[in-house]
Amino acid sequence: MNGVVMVRTAHDPHELMAALGRIEDAFGRERSVRNAPRTLDLDLIAYGRLSGDLDGLILPHPRASERRFVMGPIVEIAPLWLHPTQRSQAGELVETASVGRDAHPLK
Repeated sequence: MNGVVMVRTAHDPHELMAALGRIEDAFGRERSVRNAPRTLDLDLIAYGRLSGDLDGLILPHPRASERRFVMGPIVEIAPLWLHPTQRSQAGELVETASVGRDAHPLK
């Protein structure tokens, strides 16, 4: 199951990532090898208009716009969301996303 939520937070991006990691840990996530199956995977896709490498945290998520299973749910909650660096709306990006095309088919 894939889902996207949009939140307002007083946490800075690093604090937010740490909180997401604690939630994953609480659900038993184990980090064995890269891209291994996991019980829960929480990602920070974007944080306002911030972009770039922020001390090891790259925003927006570097592959989000390529992933239909990310862009599809974003379109459902914020179709006019503007990617901070590509300057394209979510509705446009979902059309060109090439990874996971079957993971979230367009209606």
